[in-house]
Amino acid sequence: MGALDEGHSYLELANGVKRGGCVELSFEEEPEILDIEDAVRVLLRGLGEDIEREGIRKTPLRVAKALREGTRGYKQKVKDIVSGALFPEAGLESGVGHAGGVGGLVIVRDLDLFSYCESCLFPFQIKCHVGYVPSGQRVVGLSKLSRVADIFAKRLQDPRRLAYELCTALQHGIKATGVAVVLQCSHIHLPNFELAILDPNHEGWVKILVASGSGVFEDEKSDSWTDFLSLLRFRDINAEDIHSRGSNEKSWCPAHTFCMTEPANSVMLNAVASILFSLGEDPLRKELIETPARFVKWLMKFRNTNLDMKLNGFVRNSRGSLTSNGVDHIEDRFCSELNLTLWSQCEHHLLPFHGVVHIGFYCSNGVNPVGRSLLQSIVHFYGFKLQVQERLTRQIAETVSSVLGEDVMVVVEANHTCMIARGIEKYGSNTATIGVLGRFSTDSAARAKFLQIIPSSRPA
Repeated sequence: MGALDEGHSYLELANGVKRGGCVELSFEEEPEILDIEDAVRVLLRGLGEDIEREGIRKTPLRVAKALREGTRGYKQKVKDIVSGALFPEAGLESGVGHAGGVGGLVIVRDLDLFSYCESCLFPFQIKCHVGYVPSGQRVVGLSKLSRVADIFAKRLQDPRRLAYELCTALQHGIKATGVAVVLQCSHIHLPNFELAILDPNHEGWVKILVASGSGVFEDEKSDSWTDFLSLLRFRDINAEDIHSRGSNEKSWCPAHTFCMTEPANSVMLNAVASILFSLGEDPLRKELIETPARFVKWLMKFRNTNLDMKLNGFVRNSRGSLTSNGVDHIEDRFCSELNLTLWSQCEHHLLPFHGVVHIGFYCSNGVNPVGRSLLQSIVHFYGFKLQVQERLTRQIAETVSSVLGEDVMVVVEANHTCMIARGIEKYGSNTATIGVLGRFSTDSAARAKFLQIIPSSRPA
């Protein structure tokens, strides 16, 4: 495993036949894809995972495809999109004022994009607004503004630099009187596990508002900016909250708060650096130097640990205390624990998902006999692994039933980062899964009662 050798001009297939560089390779045979797959296998082994396990066997290829899709902008050029997309539009030929091709403001709003954060390699969501003032009595096809924005979004990025690069590229590409860009960006709020993972009030997202302007938009107090921002009303945009590229504020990425005192696995660090190189980046660029360490530190939170022994002790002690009281189950009453915090890592794409878990069950006096903390521990235990939500739901339900009795219902609601990172781009979507055991599996009224008390708000 290693970074792509620039002198590498052929691939040796399984049968020993060598393909020359002039032969067209399929996507899965491209050297960059193969290198990323090798790097992902190194990361999985570093987590103690069996790379031949059914759910993980194709993870290296899935990760490679998602990363290549999410960084395809490195292979695209603005001039290839803008060339031939400028159209003559004379606008007003007399009178006072301006419009269309002779100076009227043109805005395309609410472009949904995503990019990969250069600090932690996780995707972040973008709501993009682009405006320009035409010059030379020429206007650009509106779809081209979206396509140019996508070029720069599909790279490892920081929001401030993304706004600046998009603004500058459009200014040069369409020769406008001025260009304005406003980005509303949302990044999953990675918790500090040592301090915040048990905090039910931990916010799910970090948000930032950035802007960049050129030409008549260089002055932030110009009439052009006022007009532009006025047309963005009802979008939670306040001019006072806008961050510019020149500000000296620290990075918005929550991964910067991770403590780096622990020595990182050098093999895993090299694997992440290899991925950066294969995507077309320089791992030694100053913004990327610490990225492998941040990514590996987050990933290692989901390494197989001795939590099995700890949880088994909890379960064994709790089961013993419950079975010794001889309670008559006829008197059982419904009770529940809602909004238990969940963080996990998708085993298919190595991207985080987070949300809440709701647990319903029957007990003798309508009061949780084991306490919320044990149920939260069970949720964290199964969350701190490479997971899929369906399996996670089943495992929580089965373990809780071993403690509280067989009548258990579990609902998991989660936001999956992979839903925006592999070409699907379904912003704001979330997934709910249900596990039912015992009387919940046959009693529709019991299920309905539990579902009705679940908070209607979606996970943050």
